[in-house]
Amino acid sequence: MQRTYNKNDRLAALRLLLTQNEMSSQDEVIQALARQGINVTQSTLSRDFKRLKVAKAANGEGNYYYAIPHETAYKRQHNPLRSTQGIVSEVTQNIQNAYQGISFSGNMAVIHTRPGFANGIASNIDSANLKDILGTIAGDDTIFLVIRDGASHIDVIDQLSAVIPDL
Repeated sequence: MQRTYNKNDRLAALRLLLTQNEMSSQDEVIQALARQGINVTQSTLSRDFKRLKVAKAANGEGNYYYAIPHETAYKRQHNPLRSTQGIVSEVTQNIQNAYQGISFSGNMAVIHTRPGFANGIASNIDSANLKDILGTIAGDDTIFLVIRDGASHIDVIDQLSAVIPDL
């Protein structure tokens, strides 16, 4: 008898799957979920991707794969879990290795990252609702920040250090 999964179970399984594997097509994701007993249609998967803010990220070889922006800088698990339990405790964040530097010009800043990490870090910055950062625009390895008028660069660095360890 096939187990029925609710939306939260399905999203947790999808999050786990994408943090542990580099998958480059929706068909590949659908098949991997099916192997876990979770049958989804392409339209359901697309809605789930939107809900999780899934994006394409580049790996070290220049290939693109689906990643969850808040977790694109997470270490991939070499021994994938078969359960959706313990997702948060099993996925270790590794953003400090992605950050390469920051430069300021007036009320703007540019953060440089390793290739493929800018979107995840920018998403974390936006989600943190930092009081002196009005918004970000991310490329593959560069993040453009607009800083609130009057904010000091030291204050911005202090606020960013809550999001980017070892800034």
